[in-house]
Amino acid sequence: MEREGKGGFTLVARDGEARRGRLLTRHGAVDTPAFMPVGSKGAVKAMAPDELWTLGYRLILANAYHLNQRPGEQLVRELGGLHRFMGWRGALLTDSGGYQTLSLAKLTSIGENGVLLRSHIDGKQVELTPEGVAAMQRALGVDIMMTLDECAPYPASAEQVLRSVELTTRWAERSLEVERGCGQAMFAIVQGGVYPHLRKLSARQLTALPFEGFAVGGLAVGEPKAQMLDTAALAGELLPQDRPRYLMGVGTPQDLLAAIALGYDLFDCVLPTRNARNGSAFTCRGAISVKRARYARDPMPLDEACSCRPCRSFSRAYLRHLYLSGEILAARALTEHNLFFYGRLMSQARAAIASGAYQAFWRAWLGRMGESAGERE
Repeated sequence: MEREGKGGFTLVARDGEARRGRLLTRHGAVDTPAFMPVGSKGAVKAMAPDELWTLGYRLILANAYHLNQRPGEQLVRELGGLHRFMGWRGALLTDSGGYQTLSLAKLTSIGENGVLLRSHIDGKQVELTPEGVAAMQRALGVDIMMTLDECAPYPASAEQVLRSVELTTRWAERSLEVERGCGQAMFAIVQGGVYPHLRKLSARQLTALPFEGFAVGGLAVGEPKAQMLDTAALAGELLPQDRPRYLMGVGTPQDLLAAIALGYDLFDCVLPTRNARNGSAFTCRGAISVKRARYARDPMPLDEACSCRPCRSFSRAYLRHLYLSGEILAARALTEHNLFFYGRLMSQARAAIASGAYQAFWRAWLGRMGESAGERE
């Protein structure tokens, strides 16, 4: 089954709600479901762009706010755009900086016109408006631009979240007024906290507007896991079938597989790279921490079922030694392994959807992992 959608998105196969698709961008096709490594400042920590390409990644995420702060989008534009600046030949999606209204809440003031915040670098006042953020992303030359949104904290009252939803919609409408570069797509972000009626309101308002794709934001910000998945399920049902669906910031392997079953196509999270720098590796049997003394003499690779370069080359004992010695190679090896693991998980999910066996694949995978995510620190 192939069904041409909008914004260069083609639905290739379905298995229940799980979808296999292809997203066409100015910098090539992206097969979905796909995980985006996070490179907020124009670099995925510990990885070179050609290494990400070799691992099979075709779409990565950067952050317009961070790039505005350093080195500045105008400098990037003068040097040929973000792709050339960072040496990346695949597609790029930039978050708008809306999440910083939550993560930098103590430095932030939100009003009708936009966001005023103090730079996390030098304390200078920065103004983010829907139009300004869209113009930043146009200057960066990215493939997919995200609208400025307000991500309400958890917990928050229904009244507070309603104000956030309505403001996010008005900002989305203003974002559409900004001229884009050739082939640039723009996604809007559905908010609404954990309130079903507000998720429905946000989705109804935004899907009436001509965006090329839609994201679901404001989840994985402290709410219980079951509530996060229930809200993601509801929000996903409200989004158009013919455009890509992006679940923002949700990233454990278990959550990714559950979200794929709900019909989501794109994901991002710092988990595989951040955990790697903290000595943690994802494996087919759960997560392990090389910091543990039990691995001091362990000759086995991180994951016996893995064919990544670190697993072919290094033992757990050696990686533990590198980590405890503060060697940069520890972060590089563990990051490469974790991103290989995530990429392989997405590839296996796509194959299972295409063959009509996603539910069986999901059950088997969870059975191997067990109910926990692995070792506890």
